Amino acid sequence: MEPQVIAERELCGLVNGLAQQIADHVRERAAALGLTAPQATALREMTGPMTMRELAERMSCEPSNATFVVDKLEKLELVERRPHPTDRRARQLVLTAKGEELRGKLLDLLVRRSPLAALDAGEQRALHGLLERAIVRRGHTDE
Repeated sequence: MEPQVIAERELCGLVNGLAQQIADHVRERAAALGLTAPQATALREMTGPMTMRELAERMSCEPSNATFVVDKLEKLELVERRPHPTDRRARQLVLTAKGEELRGKLLDLLVRRSPLAALDAGEQRALHGLLERAIVRRGHTDE
């Protein structure tokens, strides 16, 4: 086996391991607030008003899955659907005051003992840059 193939396999294993640790971390922190992991992910990603499609992209899921999650958040009075200011066919998702408060608590919990906490700020920026480059280049091959 070529060294590059071994490096690729090992790197994929490390990335998958980190992803699993992050997923477990989110699930534990979400449960502490009475949320599911997808609900916590939606709250984390709601940095401002956005459409369902935008939220689904940020959550890396299909819009129908995001709709299911938002329906639950709406029942919990954490999110509201409002008319979009520039597209009369679309709706915008907006956090309620209760949603903003819970999102703040969630973000505080997520940074505590995060799987990424072992990295200093410079290392986190470097990892961010490398992962962003790898993701953007997805689909491009040298073949």
